[in-house]
Amino acid sequence: MRARHDFDAAYYRRFYSGPDRAHSAAAVARLARGVTDLAGWLGIELGSVLDVGAGPGFWGRFFRRRPAVRYRAVDVSAHACEKWGHERRDISRWAPRERYDLVVCQGVLQYLDDAAAARAIENLARACRGLLYLEVVTRQDLAEAVDARGTDTLVHAREGEWYRRRLAPHFEQVGAGLWASRRSGVVLYELEGPAAPAGKRALRSGRRSG
Repeated sequence: MRARHDFDAAYYRRFYSGPDRAHSAAAVARLARGVTDLAGWLGIELGSVLDVGAGPGFWGRFFRRRPAVRYRAVDVSAHACEKWGHERRDISRWAPRERYDLVVCQGVLQYLDDAAAARAIENLARACRGLLYLEVVTRQDLAEAVDARGTDTLVHAREGEWYRRRLAPHFEQVGAGLWASRRSGVVLYELEGPAAPAGKRALRSGRRSG
């Protein structure tokens, strides 16, 4: 991977401190609570979590208060790994041997070129046996959704469909950034996910009855 940034101390000061920061520990804690609660609703018990691009360690603060969850954090940034104690890994080149109940990949793929991003998606899929939480800025987001004051716009701007095509063989989209691994056994009701062609939803053991 050749990043557009050094992901050094200056980068983290710019985007993770001050009033225009991209994320805060409190905001990520709210997000993590929502993800863990929805995982429970979908019938996925979170015993293990892989955090890819862990950065300032906000997800780690949340999960380290839950000793029953085995949490592993990786990042490509030497600065982040030294400061926050992550393993130094490049998800575009590193294929985890273990599988995790939840894989978090927040704000990573947009920094990779097309080939590296495609490899990274394959590696995320190998690592995930339950849910993937994915946040990635697309071309449409840059035009319509993000606040450039707190969002890094020096990224590879791709169409959302580019990601969907590469995620679809491995995941079913749940919504709100969540993707269920096709090996997870999660069953979605028709209106819980995006439209699917008639007859394409397999009958599996459901998490709940109507």
